[in-house]
Amino acid sequence: MDESRRDLFEQVAPRLVEPLRRYLARRTDPATAEDVLAETLLVCWRRAEDLPEEPLPWVYGVARNCLRNAERAARRQERVAARIMAQPADPGPPEDPALDEALATLRPEEAELLRLWAWEQLAPAEIAVVLGISPNAASTRLTRAKKKLADRLRKSRAGAGHEESREGRTP
Repeated sequence: MDESRRDLFEQVAPRLVEPLRRYLARRTDPATAEDVLAETLLVCWRRAEDLPEEPLPWVYGVARNCLRNAERAARRQERVAARIMAQPADPGPPEDPALDEALATLRPEEAELLRLWAWEQLAPAEIAVVLGISPNAASTRLTRAKKKLADRLRKSRAGAGHEESREGRTP
């Protein structure tokens, strides 16, 4: 099947490239035109069996849809850039050597969970999306990572000359 698709694509594609390039050049900038051309040819490759006898009008339709997708993506990027520019500068996470050291002692996955939660202010369900895990797993792992970090911080501060209250304890 791949061999017949390849043969069909190799027969049709050379006749489509230049008309597609001209079609796109009249509708967008050169860089976007090349990207959309590549995306259009990829769709043609994937759907080579669907190509009609006279493929050019069908391929123009595919290119039109790919161009719309590229334009939507560009608008999304512009909106994100505008939102970023409108936000005040974020100084980033506070400098705390003890916190940095404690984070460094955790497994990288645990540290990333905590960073996503504390610095990026994501909820466990959002962290789950970022890490590709279930929301329940994200919540459970986050709880464990918080506890582990708190234990490490407590130990590092106790070892750094900070005395814990001994009130109510027998020596």
